[in-house]
Amino acid sequence: MSRRYFGTDGVRGTIGTVPMTADFVLRLGYAAGRVLLSQHRQGPQERPTALIGKDTRVSGYMLEAALEAGFSAAGVNVLLCGPLPTPAVAYLTRALRVAAGVVISASHNPYPDNGIKFFSADGSKLPDTFELEVERLLEQPMGCESAQSLGRARRINDAAGRYIEFCKSTIPASLDLHGLKIVIDCAHGAAYHIAPHVLHELGAEVHAIGVQPDGYNINRECGATHPEALVSAVREHHADLGIALDGDADRVLMSDATGKVFDGDALLYALVRHRLTQGPVAGVVGTLMSNLALEQAFARLNIPFERAPVGDRYVLERLRARGWLFGGENSGHLLCLDKHTTGDGLVSALQVLVAMREGAATLAALTADLVLYPQVLINVPVASGFDHTKFSAIAQVQSEVERSLGARGRVLLRASGTEPLLRVMVEGADETEIRACAEKIAAVVRRAAQSQGH
Repeated sequence: MSRRYFGTDGVRGTIGTVPMTADFVLRLGYAAGRVLLSQHRQGPQERPTALIGKDTRVSGYMLEAALEAGFSAAGVNVLLCGPLPTPAVAYLTRALRVAAGVVISASHNPYPDNGIKFFSADGSKLPDTFELEVERLLEQPMGCESAQSLGRARRINDAAGRYIEFCKSTIPASLDLHGLKIVIDCAHGAAYHIAPHVLHELGAEVHAIGVQPDGYNINRECGATHPEALVSAVREHHADLGIALDGDADRVLMSDATGKVFDGDALLYALVRHRLTQGPVAGVVGTLMSNLALEQAFARLNIPFERAPVGDRYVLERLRARGWLFGGENSGHLLCLDKHTTGDGLVSALQVLVAMREGAATLAALTADLVLYPQVLINVPVASGFDHTKFSAIAQVQSEVERSLGARGRVLLRASGTEPLLRVMVEGADETEIRACAEKIAAVVRRAAQSQGH
């Protein structure tokens, strides 16, 4: 059975269009509830519970209510957490021993978009079999349990506090952040009332930006997708360090006092290199977008490196298959499976801070022997379902560029899993050359996309 609604990161779209409508999400909650009930193994008098968290988008109110109603109609209890980072939902799902966790968020997308993703009882992404069964049930008419079998809902008032304590527990009890001045940019998103408290309670002097969500400003010119806001604030406050999260706080970028930005590749290298001081590292998983220099740097450290398809779920799948602990994407999704079951921007930042503290080193020093190759990424808007492999002109220009670069670079074309975009990435030693190459390919893609639209 092919997927109709679930993508690489749950169900996602623009509010007001299927699948992001109140009636569809009501049916989605009901279908997911029925699957949970079918998998429930406790006594007949008990029913499964789903925990729901969301980011700060105005549409979260509508979708939360629809999901709650769908679960209740299926006979599933609901715990409502309000605004909470995606990794916090994964943690609480595991900590509270509930059947599933649900996050209402479109991560780094602008506010008109939203999405829904599910976590299993152990705090990891639910398997494909769950999603396929939900899709099958979505094709059936929605029903409703009898009044005596409906699910109940209640709010968890201390969800943020529980997660704050969990984040603090991921660093050694003997370590603190006293003497560090840190800027934290929460992207007006789900960590706005959490990340500043974690850093402050660990002893840092904290200057918080992106902590005034109004329902519409999530990710707007701030956060991990716009690190220039962080760099400006670090300079303004003469801070030692800056940390930028995205709207649901599962990705992170950092900046040092000079204004240099460290992406996910650099941060992954810094924390893995530090872990080497504590013992061997079996291997690391990156993605097709991971910088070639990162792969070469791990080779110098005799650490195996593998590439997964783009998307943190694929990195996680590869890590579990290999029994490895560390992986990530250059966008800032980092996985430290010795600390959490899923990618967590704040926990990852704390691991980098531990590396800096215990190594008495700056971020620049920790990554001094990692010289990343320039990467040029151009996002070309395309129609939904656009398949670039069907256009001979795109294949031809890609082949031409690859021949011209030879061993000095590489080309990657891939469809976004969350937006109607084709991502054109060219990597190599000469930035001027690769930019020209990327523009050349993007121009052909635009023409192909326009021809399909007519």
